[in-house]
Amino acid sequence: MNKIIVALAMSVSSITLFSSCNKLDENPKGVLTEVNFYKTQNDAVAAVSSVYSTLTTDVLNDFPLYGRQLNLIVDNPSDNQVYSPSNTNPDVRALGTATYVSANGRIQKIYAQLYWGINKANIAIDKIAKIPGTAFQNPANPQANLINEAKFIRALDYFNLVRLFGPVSLVLHDVYSLSPNAVNIPRSSRDSVYAQIIADLNAATALPTSYTGSNVGRVTSGAAHALLAKVYVTRQNWAAAKIELEKVITAGTAGFTNTTTGNYGYDLFANFKDAFQAATKNGKEHIFSAQFNGTSGGFTSTNTLSSFSWTTSQFLADQPADSTVVENVFSLNDERRSATFYDSLYNTSTNTTAYWGKAASGKHNNYQFFKFVDQSKGYGSALQTTQAANSTINFPVLRYSDVLLLYAEVLSQLNGGPTADAVNALNIVRGRAYNPVTNLVRNGDYSSHNYSGNGNYKDHTSDLTVGLFTSETQFLDSVFTERRREFIQEAQRWFDLVRRTDYGPGQYYLKSIQSMYNYGKPTYKTGVTLRDTIFPIPDVELQSNPNIRQNAGW
Repeated sequence: MNKIIVALAMSVSSITLFSSCNKLDENPKGVLTEVNFYKTQNDAVAAVSSVYSTLTTDVLNDFPLYGRQLNLIVDNPSDNQVYSPSNTNPDVRALGTATYVSANGRIQKIYAQLYWGINKANIAIDKIAKIPGTAFQNPANPQANLINEAKFIRALDYFNLVRLFGPVSLVLHDVYSLSPNAVNIPRSSRDSVYAQIIADLNAATALPTSYTGSNVGRVTSGAAHALLAKVYVTRQNWAAAKIELEKVITAGTAGFTNTTTGNYGYDLFANFKDAFQAATKNGKEHIFSAQFNGTSGGFTSTNTLSSFSWTTSQFLADQPADSTVVENVFSLNDERRSATFYDSLYNTSTNTTAYWGKAASGKHNNYQFFKFVDQSKGYGSALQTTQAANSTINFPVLRYSDVLLLYAEVLSQLNGGPTADAVNALNIVRGRAYNPVTNLVRNGDYSSHNYSGNGNYKDHTSDLTVGLFTSETQFLDSVFTERRREFIQEAQRWFDLVRRTDYGPGQYYLKSIQSMYNYGKPTYKTGVTLRDTIFPIPDVELQSNPNIRQNAGW
């Protein structure tokens, strides 16, 4: 947060400096303003591109929203992840120990980042609508589509804001005045914020089903329906969520008795790890992803979740919260285990493997995250060289497996317990994860795989049945555990822990956090309480806006 204060001070001093400079040209040859910029289709495309960029860059060259920032906020306070011993940032460490306060710099940062994206979207929505329709000659980027893409990003940002902070200020237009009435906007109710999110996403459902060429990766109607379903699940509007999910799930998916009508061609990759490879970006499993290109020389458009120097002598910035995350949550034949974590480095020069912490015994006592390690130049190169700021792995905001697991949850909630379709949706995800080959080669390519695409998988030995579950709670436990295995490091877990209420509001969150162990030692998140199911409004916002009040308990 100090960077923001410094930047503001620099801006004020710059204004003073320029106003006193006697060489200032008072008749500039050209001025780029809103009046003369938003004139052409290219201007509109550039405006929307800047909206997309707020997902993958930061105005102060800090961690991008989907490059690590959201992960710090959502995964470090969960039972999945914590800072490593090498991470000395007090704000990050506070998130990992549930001791954060309203002055926490990471909390302030994400609040600012989300509103930065919203402001960019607001400008694009308002200004593009005023460009004459005759200016849009290229059919690849029509006026309505560009506006609806910006609305999707605005909805996504508000969805993150309202889940993290509760009622927030609902700003739908650029702020042109610095008067107190214009800038001191009070918090709107959750219902009002969600109503706007739903309205924006409904508009975005008019977007194309797919793109080609350089437009691949833009928001599609499928992404709008999928995010809308997730919004309805969070609101526990199960009936509306079911309708949206069935528009996304590929028609003809094996085993479903309900009619699904999705025509987007979504499917799971045969190999789980392909959801996190540079070569398979924007593939059939990716409904919407934050696009990273690995620009060198800074954090610009770089996924920094695993962009660090690799060594066996130093812990990386983040790590699994405790040994039970790997050893108790994942079985050895779960393909997601080796795709999500690693415990050793292979030295190609000596043909030996160095295990993390216990090289002599050949056993690990620690794990590191592997999911977002850029393997585009090979597994060995990825782990033995400095990735610096060159990771090209996209961040999957919405994956098809998320849709399937939400469908399992929704059907159970509507029925009061698991149905055949609910269990089948769960089994499709499990069917891809569990490989019948018993002698697994670390991150190798298996000659036989249990998943053949389009919801059809060959090996059913890991299938669950309706009869296995004696209660809805037991089934939901299985669904949420599967979600944990599937989405570690994907900024999902804290949201899942908080939104589940069948144990009582906040109780599933408390139960999960309080069952953590730190490599055999009692959890150090002992201070966690129900107040931690919502984040505090940042101090900076409270100090600058007298119409904002702090969340209860903070």
